[in-house]
Amino acid sequence: MVLLGDGSPPEPREFADPVLEDGSVLLETLASEVCGTDVHLQHGRLSGVPYPIIPGHVSVGRVRETGGVVRDVEGAQILPGEVVTFLDVHRTCGRCWYCLVARASTRCPERRVYGITYSATEGLLGGWSERIVLLPGVQIIKLPASLPPEVFMAGGCGLPTALHAVQRGEITFGDTVVVQGAGPVGLCAVVLAQLQGASQVIVIGGPPARLAMARALGADLTFDIAEHSPEERLRLVRDATGGRGADVTIEAAGVPAAVGEGLHFTRDAGTLVVVGQYTDNGSVTINPHLEINRPHLRVLGCWGSDFSHLYRSVRVLARHAERFPWRAMITGRYSLQDAGAALAAAERQESIKSLILPNGSLG
Repeated sequence: MVLLGDGSPPEPREFADPVLEDGSVLLETLASEVCGTDVHLQHGRLSGVPYPIIPGHVSVGRVRETGGVVRDVEGAQILPGEVVTFLDVHRTCGRCWYCLVARASTRCPERRVYGITYSATEGLLGGWSERIVLLPGVQIIKLPASLPPEVFMAGGCGLPTALHAVQRGEITFGDTVVVQGAGPVGLCAVVLAQLQGASQVIVIGGPPARLAMARALGADLTFDIAEHSPEERLRLVRDATGGRGADVTIEAAGVPAAVGEGLHFTRDAGTLVVVGQYTDNGSVTINPHLEINRPHLRVLGCWGSDFSHLYRSVRVLARHAERFPWRAMITGRYSLQDAGAALAAAERQESIKSLILPNGSLG
């Protein structure tokens, strides 16, 4: 299925069987996720996207064929029949100033992303397809036996993104953490904050089904934005934190106003991590003296994820696959032909995490 970026539903396309070059891998797609990014892609809200594209940037598949000997980061050979995932970010150069000096590979100007910045004219480089071609240099991870593919997909792209945000925020033992937004990134941040030692996690968002999921994942308090005004939300957070505010606030809402609100949720000398502003949804007015400098806040942006975040996410999921109700986050499973319905459900926030199953099942 391909997107044209003009708001139209995804449409089917047929492709010739790929001829593998040396170092590449052909996957039979087991599942690919549907996330908010795909909704933005449908409507052309991201710049520089080479439409038409095959969406699906986080996927899991079974190896059908390899072009010669291909190894993972541990040095193990990738073999037919194995179930693997891969880092959707490709061609990070390792030579530019951002890679070598800033050590911020997510800002490398050479990076390409499966399902987002590869055109369908370049091949099977997105997950909403019966097959995926992993080009030479794509970083591949074998799923451990203790990690069912469905649990991995429940984390999806939200888990590495949330892991990056939690690392940026330097959450530690005894912290109170406010998470703004109850989508996949926010829900994964709830779990990771606990694993980092947070003693209290508060989620502010909606709709009710997502807040219920946050509580099931361990959130101590949830506040529905539809039921409480901004002034009430601030009072509730302050009441729950001894009047100070959160040690760390993670903005995963994607609404610009949430950034301004997050500044007030955060205690003096605390940290606000902004991870939800993936697309340009507009501006917000702040007073830098009153809201940043005088309260001595640390405000950090957080863009994307790299291989270390995906690798660590897989290990976290493998260790805690049964401790948290990950599977309950998957609220929709769709055939390739029903991808349009999956997108519509995501846009209406009727789903938490929906999967596209191009070959019919995760088995």
